[in-house]
Amino acid sequence: MENQEIERKFLVISDVFKTEAQQQSGIVQGYLNSNPARAVRVRIKGNKGFLTIKGKGNESGTTRFEWEKEIVLSEAEALLALCGEGVIDKVRYEIEVGKHIYEVDEFFGNNEGLIVAEIELSHENETFEKPDWLGAEVTGNVKYYNSQLSKNPFKDW
Repeated sequence: MENQEIERKFLVISDVFKTEAQQQSGIVQGYLNSNPARAVRVRIKGNKGFLTIKGKGNESGTTRFEWEKEIVLSEAEALLALCGEGVIDKVRYEIEVGKHIYEVDEFFGNNEGLIVAEIELSHENETFEKPDWLGAEVTGNVKYYNSQLSKNPFKDW
C-alpha cells in the first residue's frame, strides 16, 4: 500500500515566509479520533471537505500511513460538528523553496502564536533547502501534531 507520508516539521521564527508565499488558504479541522496511533481528521479547506486517517509514525516520526479522500462540503460540516471542542483554526501558506513546497501553518484561537512548517519528502534522507525563517526541528514531537494541539493547545503550554 503506497499511502506513506514522509515529512519533516519545524518551528518558524519570523513572518518573512508570508512575503514568499505563492498561495494561502484557511483551514478548519477537527478530530473524530485523536489517538497518536491513529487519528481520524475532518477538514474544510476553502470550500472543500476532506476525511483523513493517519497512522502511528515510525521511530523518527518522519514516516507514517496517511489516507485522505475529498468529501462533500455539507458532509464535512456535519462531521466537524461531531468533533466538539478543540477544533483547529489556521491559515496555511505554501512556499516554494528549491524543489520543495513548505506548508506553513499559522494557528489561531487556542493555538495562536504557534507557526509550524512542514516539508514532504520522497524519502527520509532526502536533502532540502532550509530558508532563514525556519527554526528548530520538531519532527516526531507528538505535542506539535494537530491532533494533540486540539487536546492540549499552545496557550496551555
